[in-house]
Amino acid sequence: MSEAIRARFLVIASFAADALALGAHWIYDPERIRREFGRIEDLADPRPPTYHPHRRRGEFTHYGDQALVLLRSLAEQGGFAEEPFSRSWRALFRNYTGYLDGATRKTLENLAAGKPPAAAGSDSEDLGGAARIAPLVFALRDRPGEILSAARRQTALTHNHPQAVAAAGLLARLGREALGGTRPSEALARMAEDPEIEPISRRWIREGLASASQETLPAVLGFGQDCRVASAFPATVHLIARWEEDPVRGLIENVMAGGDSAARGLAAGMVFGAWKGPEAVDGRWVAGMQAEPEIRELLEAIERGRPR
Repeated sequence: MSEAIRARFLVIASFAADALALGAHWIYDPERIRREFGRIEDLADPRPPTYHPHRRRGEFTHYGDQALVLLRSLAEQGGFAEEPFSRSWRALFRNYTGYLDGATRKTLENLAAGKPPAAAGSDSEDLGGAARIAPLVFALRDRPGEILSAARRQTALTHNHPQAVAAAGLLARLGREALGGTRPSEALARMAEDPEIEPISRRWIREGLASASQETLPAVLGFGQDCRVASAFPATVHLIARWEEDPVRGLIENVMAGGDSAARGLAAGMVFGAWKGPEAVDGRWVAGMQAEPEIRELLEAIERGRPR
């Protein structure tokens, strides 16, 4: 399979994982998920009570919506530009009917108070800001000198916490290495021993790798189902390491584990797509995404604008 195909699915699988998570997103009781949804193997409507009452099957969570804004900005600008992305991101939330999380509300407040985009990011340590970077990894995959910096900078625009910013760099590196043909678990093992990576991140990588022999539900429960990088990043490492050869099941198990499955899914889906291409997702998920035609058009536009 060509790298070009896997590069596209690096993005498509990330979006599909978010769409798969929508129905049960932020339900922290796995038994409730099983009771109300059964085993979630296809896209589903959210069921009340839910944080996404105005979303329907095939749409995205607020994370996926932001990733789509990033993809549009990259296509329009021919690369990553902080201020245009910030403007487009802010415009998304005018009359927005989706969920506004704490990081979004605080960043919007800072922008409204006159802070420049580079200084307006919240201090949120949630993984969501780092998890939306698949479009950026796709667009900058041939620019190794830019990709990690851009991933960190785009995250800091809304999640200006050292752990969130560091997670973005790690995920960008992992996605690019998987796209280059490195088995994700091998790339993670090297990263766990890299002295240039801060000790706490290396510890989370090691813990996630060590949990790969566990079933996903107890592993995620052990790390924590919540949004914080301290919980969600090692849980995402677990998903990648355990399910790198069966990513479709891995993304299903992620949703069934509950909590912030959308952020974990966006990140893991990106790596799975880079590694496995179309095999990373169930074709029904891709066909069912309402934004799928636009996503493919934007990917083509970015491809046309790449230097040859």
